[in-house]
Amino acid sequence: MKASPGARSWMAAGVRHELLTRALPALRHEMAAPVSVVRMGVLLLKRQAADPAADPAALVERATLIDEQVTQLAGAIRSLRDWELATQDEGVTRSALVAQCAALMRVAFELQGVGLRVADTLAPRDGEARFPSGAALRYMVLGALGYLHDSVPGIGEIVIEPDGDEGLRFRAGSGSAEPADPMAGAHRAPRALAIDTVALQSLADGLGYEVAVDGAELSFGMNPAGTAA
Repeated sequence: MKASPGARSWMAAGVRHELLTRALPALRHEMAAPVSVVRMGVLLLKRQAADPAADPAALVERATLIDEQVTQLAGAIRSLRDWELATQDEGVTRSALVAQCAALMRVAFELQGVGLRVADTLAPRDGEARFPSGAALRYMVLGALGYLHDSVPGIGEIVIEPDGDEGLRFRAGSGSAEPADPMAGAHRAPRALAIDTVALQSLADGLGYEVAVDGAELSFGMNPAGTAA
């Protein structure tokens, strides 16, 4: 029986949820790190303030550090809106998108002996074009990485490189790197939750992008299907 439009939408939403779940450890770290610094800063500030001989300049310096960490934490919390498909954004450059996604997944992949390498041609440069739907593109990049990670046997490295002026290509290769964690296999997605071909296509269809898969390579454009830059 062919899936109804509603069922296909739920399938795509399920894939996005799985990808967000995989990125959550890195997102939690971004928010937890400033909190730890703030707590320590407040403790030291209290001790300094209780000292009658405390230097006022040192107290101001400590308070400034706490304020900087609170600002960083607020920015991390606000960034959660970037995952909402309905959020209006100013778009994202190709290099920034790849850098964000690689940072989110690099540690998790390296724990399993899978390296992430970004081509030099994706380095930030002046005058880069911005592409709409930053949240959708983020899910697409994470979906591509998840698909190769889960579906290519013996994978040791994933290379991300430009595909023309408006696309991305992902290539999986073998490698000799061993997982850094002897229990790394326990972190792999269960077979039922793996990003396979069906899941990847469901994600792309739900977001309006065309994805081309050819063995251990896949690519897609930065603009939705049928949309010019």
